[in-house]
Amino acid sequence: MEDNHLKYQKVKKKYLNFIRSQEVMSEPFRDKLQQLNKFYLPISKIISDDYFKKKKTKLIGLTGGQGTGKSTISKILKIILKEAYKLETVIFSIDDFYKTLNEREVMSKTINSLFLTRGVPGTHDTKMLFRCIKKLKNKKFKKLTMPKFDKSIDNRSPKNKWFKVKKKPNIIIFEGWCVGATAQKNKDLNFPINQLEKQRDIEKIWRQKVNLELKKNYSKIYNLIDKLIFLKVPSFKYVLKWRTLQEKKLRINGKGNKIMNNEQIKHFIMYYERITKHMLKTLPTKSDIVISIDKSHRLKSIKFNK
Repeated sequence: MEDNHLKYQKVKKKYLNFIRSQEVMSEPFRDKLQQLNKFYLPISKIISDDYFKKKKTKLIGLTGGQGTGKSTISKILKIILKEAYKLETVIFSIDDFYKTLNEREVMSKTINSLFLTRGVPGTHDTKMLFRCIKKLKNKKFKKLTMPKFDKSIDNRSPKNKWFKVKKKPNIIIFEGWCVGATAQKNKDLNFPINQLEKQRDIEKIWRQKVNLELKKNYSKIYNLIDKLIFLKVPSFKYVLKWRTLQEKKLRINGKGNKIMNNEQIKHFIMYYERITKHMLKTLPTKSDIVISIDKSHRLKSIKFNK
Protein backbone atom coordinates (compact mmCIF):
# COMPACT_ATOMS: atom_id res chain seq x y z
CA MET A 1 0.00 0.00 0.00
CA GLU A 2 2.84 2.35 0.87
CA ASP A 3 4.37 1.67 -2.55
CA ASN A 4 1.09 2.68 -4.24
CA HIS A 5 0.95 5.84 -2.16
CA LEU A 6 4.49 6.79 -3.16
CA LYS A 7 3.72 6.10 -6.81
CA TYR A 8 0.61 8.29 -6.60
CA GLN A 9 2.57 11.15 -5.01
CA LYS A 10 5.21 10.91 -7.73
CA VAL A 11 2.59 10.87 -10.51
CA LYS A 12 0.72 13.76 -8.89
CA LYS A 13 3.85 15.90 -8.67
CA LYS A 14 4.89 15.32 -12.30
CA TYR A 15 1.32 15.80 -13.52
CA LEU A 16 0.89 19.12 -11.69
CA ASN A 17 4.25 20.38 -12.92
CA PHE A 18 3.29 19.54 -16.49
CA ILE A 19 -0.13 21.23 -16.15
CA ARG A 20 1.52 24.39 -14.83
CA SER A 21 3.87 24.46 -17.84
CA GLN A 22 0.83 24.25 -20.15
CA GLU A 23 -1.06 27.03 -18.37
CA VAL A 24 1.57 29.55 -19.47
CA MET A 25 0.04 29.65 -22.97
CA SER A 26 -3.51 28.56 -22.28
CA GLU A 27 -6.47 29.18 -19.99
CA PRO A 28 -6.01 27.82 -16.44
CA PHE A 29 -6.80 24.14 -15.87
CA ARG A 30 -9.51 23.63 -13.27
CA ASP A 31 -10.23 20.65 -11.00
CA LYS A 32 -6.72 19.36 -11.63
CA LEU A 33 -6.67 16.55 -9.07
CA GLN A 34 -10.25 15.52 -9.74
CA GLN A 35 -9.38 15.16 -13.44
CA LEU A 36 -6.30 13.12 -12.56
CA ASN A 37 -8.30 10.74 -10.34
CA LYS A 38 -11.48 10.50 -12.40
CA PHE A 39 -10.06 10.44 -15.94
CA TYR A 40 -6.33 10.02 -16.38
CA LEU A 41 -5.58 7.36 -13.74
CA PRO A 42 -8.45 4.98 -14.73
CA ILE A 43 -7.55 5.29 -18.44
CA SER A 44 -3.86 4.64 -17.72
CA LYS A 45 -4.80 1.57 -15.66
CA ILE A 46 -6.89 0.15 -18.53
CA ILE A 47 -4.01 0.73 -20.98
CA SER A 48 -1.41 -0.85 -18.67
CA ASP A 49 -3.66 -3.85 -17.82
CA ASP A 50 -4.15 -4.43 -21.52
CA TYR A 51 -0.39 -4.31 -22.13
CA PHE A 52 0.55 -6.62 -19.23
CA LYS A 53 -1.87 -9.36 -20.36
CA LYS A 54 0.39 -10.34 -23.28
CA LYS A 55 3.24 -7.83 -23.05
CA LYS A 56 2.69 -6.85 -26.68
CA THR A 57 3.06 -3.26 -27.88
CA LYS A 58 -0.35 -1.58 -27.78
CA LEU A 59 -1.58 1.13 -30.15
CA ILE A 60 -3.94 3.61 -28.48
CA GLY A 61 -5.94 5.87 -30.77
CA LEU A 62 -6.84 9.27 -29.31
CA THR A 63 -9.33 11.19 -31.40
CA GLY A 64 -11.60 14.24 -31.27
CA GLY A 65 -12.26 17.57 -32.96
CA GLN A 66 -9.60 20.22 -33.31
CA GLY A 67 -8.63 21.98 -30.11
CA THR A 68 -10.06 19.29 -27.79
CA GLY A 69 -6.72 18.84 -26.02
CA LYS A 70 -5.42 15.64 -27.64
CA SER A 71 -1.74 16.64 -27.39
CA THR A 72 -2.03 17.63 -23.72
CA ILE A 73 -3.94 14.45 -22.79
CA SER A 74 -1.38 12.29 -24.67
CA LYS A 75 1.46 13.82 -22.65
CA ILE A 76 -0.40 13.36 -19.36
CA LEU A 77 -1.02 9.67 -20.14
CA LYS A 78 2.65 9.26 -21.03
CA ILE A 79 3.70 10.71 -17.64
CA ILE A 80 1.39 8.32 -15.73
CA LEU A 81 2.32 5.26 -17.78
CA LYS A 82 5.99 5.94 -17.11
CA GLU A 83 5.81 6.89 -13.42
CA ALA A 84 3.19 4.39 -12.27
CA TYR A 85 3.76 1.44 -14.61
CA LYS A 86 7.32 1.90 -16.01
CA LEU A 87 5.95 1.71 -19.55
CA GLU A 88 7.86 3.19 -22.49
CA THR A 89 5.43 5.36 -24.46
CA VAL A 90 5.77 6.96 -27.89
CA ILE A 91 3.35 9.71 -28.98
CA PHE A 92 2.81 10.82 -32.54
CA SER A 93 0.14 12.67 -34.49
CA ILE A 94 -1.53 11.88 -37.79
CA ASP A 95 -0.77 15.55 -38.60
CA ASP A 96 2.92 14.69 -38.95
CA PHE A 97 2.05 12.44 -41.87
CA TYR A 98 0.56 15.14 -44.07
CA LYS A 99 1.70 14.97 -47.66
CA THR A 100 4.18 17.63 -48.71
CA LEU A 101 2.95 20.93 -50.14
CA ASN A 102 4.19 19.81 -53.56
CA GLU A 103 2.23 16.51 -53.38
CA ARG A 104 -0.94 18.37 -52.39
CA GLU A 105 -0.43 20.85 -55.22
CA VAL A 106 -0.40 17.92 -57.64
CA MET A 107 -3.62 16.52 -56.09
CA SER A 108 -5.27 19.93 -56.31
CA LYS A 109 -4.53 20.07 -60.05
CA THR A 110 -5.38 16.46 -60.92
CA ILE A 111 -8.35 15.72 -58.61
CA ASN A 112 -9.88 18.81 -56.99
CA SER A 113 -8.49 22.19 -55.90
CA LEU A 114 -9.65 21.57 -52.29
CA PHE A 115 -6.88 19.00 -51.81
CA LEU A 116 -4.32 21.78 -51.59
CA THR A 117 -5.52 22.35 -48.00
CA ARG A 118 -4.16 19.79 -45.55
CA GLY A 119 -6.53 18.08 -43.15
CA VAL A 120 -8.94 15.63 -44.67
CA PRO A 121 -8.29 11.96 -45.49
CA GLY A 122 -6.37 11.87 -48.74
CA THR A 123 -3.93 14.57 -47.63
CA HIS A 124 -1.87 12.16 -45.47
CA ASP A 125 0.85 9.79 -46.64
CA THR A 126 -1.02 6.62 -45.61
CA LYS A 127 1.65 4.23 -46.91
CA MET A 128 4.31 5.85 -44.73
CA LEU A 129 1.92 5.95 -41.76
CA PHE A 130 0.97 2.26 -42.06
CA ARG A 131 4.64 1.28 -42.41
CA CYS A 132 5.67 3.28 -39.32
CA ILE A 133 2.93 1.78 -37.13
CA LYS A 134 3.81 -1.76 -38.25
CA LYS A 135 7.48 -1.11 -37.42
CA LEU A 136 6.60 0.34 -33.99
CA LYS A 137 4.44 -2.70 -33.17
CA ASN A 138 6.93 -5.24 -34.52
CA LYS A 139 8.32 -7.77 -32.01
CA LYS A 140 11.75 -7.39 -33.59
CA PHE A 141 11.88 -3.64 -33.18
CA LYS A 142 14.50 -1.63 -35.04
CA LYS A 143 15.22 2.08 -34.57
CA LEU A 144 13.17 4.26 -36.85
CA THR A 145 12.70 7.89 -37.82
CA MET A 146 9.22 9.40 -38.10
CA PRO A 147 8.29 12.55 -40.03
CA LYS A 148 7.49 15.94 -38.52
CA PHE A 149 5.16 18.47 -40.13
CA ASP A 150 5.60 22.20 -39.61
CA LYS A 151 2.16 23.85 -39.75
CA SER A 152 3.65 27.33 -39.70
CA ILE A 153 5.15 26.70 -43.17
CA ASP A 154 2.44 24.21 -44.24
CA ASN A 155 5.05 21.64 -45.21
CA ARG A 156 7.03 18.70 -43.92
CA SER A 157 10.04 19.58 -41.77
CA PRO A 158 13.54 18.78 -43.10
CA LYS A 159 14.66 15.22 -42.28
CA ASN A 160 17.19 16.36 -39.67
CA LYS A 161 14.23 17.49 -37.54
CA TRP A 162 12.33 14.21 -37.77
CA PHE A 163 11.49 12.22 -34.63
CA LYS A 164 13.81 9.32 -33.78
CA VAL A 165 12.44 6.29 -31.91
CA LYS A 166 15.42 4.46 -30.45
CA LYS A 167 13.76 2.17 -27.93
CA LYS A 168 10.97 -0.37 -28.44
CA PRO A 169 7.73 1.20 -27.12
CA ASN A 170 5.31 -0.66 -24.88
CA ILE A 171 2.56 1.83 -25.68
CA ILE A 172 2.03 3.98 -28.79
CA ILE A 173 -0.39 6.91 -28.54
CA PHE A 174 -1.60 7.81 -32.01
CA GLU A 175 -3.55 11.06 -31.91
CA GLY A 176 -5.41 13.04 -34.53
CA TRP A 177 -8.68 14.71 -35.35
CA CYS A 178 -9.89 11.98 -37.76
CA VAL A 179 -8.28 8.92 -36.13
CA GLY A 180 -10.90 6.14 -36.04
CA ALA A 181 -13.31 7.95 -38.40
CA THR A 182 -15.42 5.72 -40.62
CA ALA A 183 -16.72 6.32 -44.16
CA GLN A 184 -20.23 7.63 -44.75
CA LYS A 185 -22.85 5.96 -46.92
CA ASN A 186 -22.69 7.24 -50.50
CA LYS A 187 -26.20 8.74 -50.27
CA ASP A 188 -25.05 10.90 -47.34
CA LEU A 189 -22.60 12.67 -49.67
CA ASN A 190 -25.33 13.99 -51.96
CA PHE A 191 -26.03 17.26 -50.20
CA PRO A 192 -23.39 19.88 -49.37
CA ILE A 193 -22.88 20.44 -45.63
CA ASN A 194 -21.57 24.03 -45.84
CA GLN A 195 -20.63 26.90 -48.20
CA LEU A 196 -17.28 25.34 -49.03
CA GLU A 197 -18.85 22.16 -50.42
CA LYS A 198 -21.65 24.13 -52.09
CA GLN A 199 -19.32 26.46 -53.97
CA ARG A 200 -16.15 24.43 -54.52
CA ASP A 201 -17.30 20.79 -54.66
CA ILE A 202 -20.31 21.10 -56.96
CA GLU A 203 -19.69 17.69 -58.58
CA LYS A 204 -18.94 15.97 -55.21
CA ILE A 205 -15.50 14.85 -56.46
CA TRP A 206 -13.67 16.04 -53.31
CA ARG A 207 -16.02 14.52 -50.72
CA GLN A 208 -16.31 11.25 -52.66
CA LYS A 209 -12.52 10.90 -52.83
CA VAL A 210 -12.20 11.72 -49.08
CA ASN A 211 -14.84 9.09 -48.30
CA LEU A 212 -13.15 6.48 -50.50
CA GLU A 213 -9.82 7.15 -48.74
CA LEU A 214 -11.50 6.52 -45.36
CA LYS A 215 -13.04 3.31 -46.63
CA LYS A 216 -9.79 1.94 -48.07
CA ASN A 217 -6.44 3.30 -46.87
CA TYR A 218 -7.46 4.75 -43.51
CA SER A 219 -9.57 1.80 -42.31
CA LYS A 220 -6.53 -0.44 -42.88
CA ILE A 221 -4.54 1.80 -40.48
CA TYR A 222 -7.34 2.19 -37.93
CA ASN A 223 -7.76 -1.59 -37.75
CA LEU A 224 -4.32 -1.69 -36.07
CA ILE A 225 -5.66 0.31 -33.08
CA ASP A 226 -6.06 -1.74 -29.86
CA LYS A 227 -8.04 0.86 -27.88
CA LEU A 228 -9.78 3.99 -29.17
CA ILE A 229 -10.41 7.02 -26.94
CA PHE A 230 -12.87 9.61 -28.26
CA LEU A 231 -12.98 13.19 -26.96
CA LYS A 232 -16.56 14.24 -27.58
CA VAL A 233 -17.26 17.95 -28.04
CA PRO A 234 -20.69 19.43 -27.13
CA SER A 235 -21.25 20.40 -30.80
CA PHE A 236 -19.29 21.36 -33.91
CA LYS A 237 -19.41 25.11 -33.14
CA TYR A 238 -16.97 24.57 -30.26
CA VAL A 239 -14.39 23.27 -32.73
CA LEU A 240 -14.18 26.81 -34.16
CA LYS A 241 -13.85 28.35 -30.71
CA TRP A 242 -11.10 25.98 -29.57
CA ARG A 243 -9.27 25.92 -32.93
CA THR A 244 -8.97 29.71 -32.62
CA LEU A 245 -7.32 29.25 -29.24
CA GLN A 246 -4.95 26.68 -30.76
CA GLU A 247 -3.92 29.13 -33.50
CA LYS A 248 -3.23 31.75 -30.82
CA LYS A 249 -0.67 29.34 -29.33
CA LEU A 250 0.88 28.84 -32.78
CA ARG A 251 1.27 32.61 -33.09
CA ILE A 252 3.22 32.64 -29.83
CA ASN A 253 5.42 29.64 -30.76
CA GLY A 254 5.55 29.47 -34.51
CA LYS A 255 7.56 31.02 -37.23
CA GLY A 256 6.50 31.38 -40.82
CA ASN A 257 3.63 32.98 -42.65
CA LYS A 258 1.01 30.22 -42.62
CA ILE A 259 -0.57 31.08 -39.27
CA MET A 260 -4.25 31.96 -39.71
CA ASN A 261 -6.43 34.85 -38.57
CA ASN A 262 -9.98 34.30 -37.27
CA GLU A 263 -11.70 34.57 -40.68
CA GLN A 264 -9.26 32.10 -42.20
CA ILE A 265 -9.88 29.67 -39.31
CA LYS A 266 -13.66 29.87 -39.89
CA HIS A 267 -13.09 28.95 -43.55
CA PHE A 268 -10.48 26.29 -42.70
CA ILE A 269 -12.69 24.27 -40.36
CA MET A 270 -15.35 23.88 -43.06
CA TYR A 271 -12.96 21.28 -44.53
CA TYR A 272 -13.33 19.28 -41.29
CA GLU A 273 -17.05 19.76 -40.70
CA ARG A 274 -18.49 16.75 -42.53
CA ILE A 275 -16.22 14.15 -40.90
CA THR A 276 -16.32 15.76 -37.44
CA LYS A 277 -20.14 15.70 -37.42
CA HIS A 278 -20.15 12.10 -38.67
CA MET A 279 -17.72 11.15 -35.87
CA LEU A 280 -19.98 12.79 -33.28
CA LYS A 281 -22.78 10.49 -34.47
CA THR A 282 -20.83 7.24 -34.78
CA LEU A 283 -17.87 7.20 -32.38
CA PRO A 284 -19.73 7.42 -29.01
CA THR A 285 -20.72 3.76 -29.52
CA LYS A 286 -17.70 2.55 -31.55
CA SER A 287 -14.94 3.82 -29.24
CA ASP A 288 -13.65 1.91 -26.21
CA ILE A 289 -13.55 5.03 -24.03
CA VAL A 290 -15.62 8.20 -24.53
CA ILE A 291 -14.72 11.41 -22.68
CA SER A 292 -17.34 14.14 -22.93
CA ILE A 293 -16.00 17.69 -22.85
CA ASP A 294 -18.24 20.48 -21.58
CA LYS A 295 -18.78 23.95 -23.04
CA SER A 296 -16.09 25.37 -20.74
CA HIS A 297 -13.50 23.02 -22.29
CA ARG A 298 -13.35 20.74 -19.23
CA LEU A 299 -13.53 16.96 -19.09
CA LYS A 300 -17.09 16.33 -17.93
CA SER A 301 -17.77 12.57 -17.91
CA ILE A 302 -16.25 9.28 -18.96
CA LYS A 303 -17.86 6.16 -20.42
CA PHE A 304 -16.23 2.76 -20.94
CA ASN A 305 -17.87 0.84 -23.79
CA LYS A 306 -15.85 -2.37 -23.80
